[in-house]
Amino acid sequence: MERPQPDSMPQDLSEALKEATKEVHTQAENAEFMRNFQKGQVTREGFKLVMASLYHIYKALEEEIERNKENPVYAPLYFPEELHRRAALEQDLTFWYGPRWQETIPYAQATRHYVQRLQEVGRRQPELLVAHAYTRYLGDLSGGQVLKKIAQKALDLPSSGEGLAFFTFPNIDSATKFKQLYRSRMNSLEMTPEVKGRIIEEAKTAFLLNIQLFEELQELLPRNAKDQSPSQPGLRRRAGSGTQGLTPTETPRGKPSVFSQAPLIRWVLTLSFLVATVAMGFTPC
Repeated sequence: MERPQPDSMPQDLSEALKEATKEVHTQAENAEFMRNFQKGQVTREGFKLVMASLYHIYKALEEEIERNKENPVYAPLYFPEELHRRAALEQDLTFWYGPRWQETIPYAQATRHYVQRLQEVGRRQPELLVAHAYTRYLGDLSGGQVLKKIAQKALDLPSSGEGLAFFTFPNIDSATKFKQLYRSRMNSLEMTPEVKGRIIEEAKTAFLLNIQLFEELQELLPRNAKDQSPSQPGLRRRAGSGTQGLTPTETPRGKPSVFSQAPLIRWVLTLSFLVATVAMGFTPC
């Protein structure tokens, strides 16, 4: 994608990100997986795949955030009590996969690519974490409650919220007010026009990583997927002490990479994500 010229970008980073990601946001909303989800056409197996992928992604993101929590390029956006999702996802995965979930959850290849990018950014270009946090967390806050209701109804889940902790932010009283605070903090970050441009490009990359992820998850679902009970495992895996021992699912043979056809693809979500206007909570409003 062509990098926007500094003079053409809105002054506020939050507005610049919103404007620059409109096109890829639309592509995300048109992903088959997310279109089906928003229609309530989601199986337990499909939902479990999403939750497993989200766990790997948020684990990596939040490890890199912790690594950079005192770095001035990210520190103003450090809200672990309000935003971090890893603990909630661990609770959900216990519900969906059972107490030994770390030994059984799948690790799709597209998820692995996403995780590798987060680790690279956190260790080499921590200022770009701003783009990933914006894409994920504001998306979770924007579309999460809608997606939670869809999942509860489609999967016949208890109203108590079991299996859906990811979508609940108990330490945020008003999502609207918190998003205003978060955007204000983003806009207060000191950066050169060059850094601002790189953050915007990284936000587009974050959307493309989500597109790649959900295209792969759609391919992994059987054509006539049958619901499975929460304790049943999903993809092919190898027993071990944790996620590092899992066997990654191979990308469907012959399927071109999403990055090689970025101008042509349409897609994703939003758990924000998995989540956007209503895209699995992935897309910030």
